[in-house]
Amino acid sequence: MVDYQKIATAARIKVLDLIYKAQTSHIGSNFSAIDIMSVLFEKMDLDKDKFVLSAGWKAASLYYFLWKKGKITEEELNSFCREGSKFIGLAEPIIPEIPIAGGSMGLGLPGAVGLALAKKLKGEEGMVYVLMSDGEIQIGTTHESMIIAHHHKLDNLIVILDWNGFQAMGKIDDILEVPIGQMGQVIDGHNFIEIEQSLHFHKGNPHYIIAKTIKGKGVSFMENQNIYHYKAPSEDEYQLALKELNG
Repeated sequence: MVDYQKIATAARIKVLDLIYKAQTSHIGSNFSAIDIMSVLFEKMDLDKDKFVLSAGWKAASLYYFLWKKGKITEEELNSFCREGSKFIGLAEPIIPEIPIAGGSMGLGLPGAVGLALAKKLKGEEGMVYVLMSDGEIQIGTTHESMIIAHHHKLDNLIVILDWNGFQAMGKIDDILEVPIGQMGQVIDGHNFIEIEQSLHFHKGNPHYIIAKTIKGKGVSFMENQNIYHYKAPSEDEYQLALKELNG
């Protein structure tokens, strides 16, 4: 049996280290998605499947899991957001395992739909997974892409929404309320069993998973604090967070 908690804790510790040493941001968003990505990267076959990180600012987590899969080197991982590194704070198609750029909101799902349709037309095996932010649900291209995916019956497409309730400037519902909970299968995005079960293949149509998460999950003083969308951890915060994560 896979020890997802151990995998996720190790990921949070390393992502904390990467973000602190680079003095960059988005640690809250990374931590909300790590439990989802821990399961995804155990289940995906990167030789057949495609993964699109539409919420591209969670790139530190993406690079970590690609390193664990042997797709980038430790040196490349540790260069995160350092001068001259191509591994910046947004997902960019710098290696084959990052097929679509992420970070410009509303572009990841259209790209994933294109990848899934291409697989269908070519008769290729494998799934296309896309991890989105809840703020992207406010964008027109998201809804257009959902219509296209349904029209073409892209049952090789699984869309996972990291529903942590925040976007850049505040709470989702305060900025533009959208009935997110009605858009797909709602799960606890920190319950590894629910995440794993939600990924079962659904024949006939694309599958939408709404993963209810906590921004900053795993570090008490970061949880549901939108300042950690922007703020780099101080040395004191880094040490406190490390102590919590190490139990």
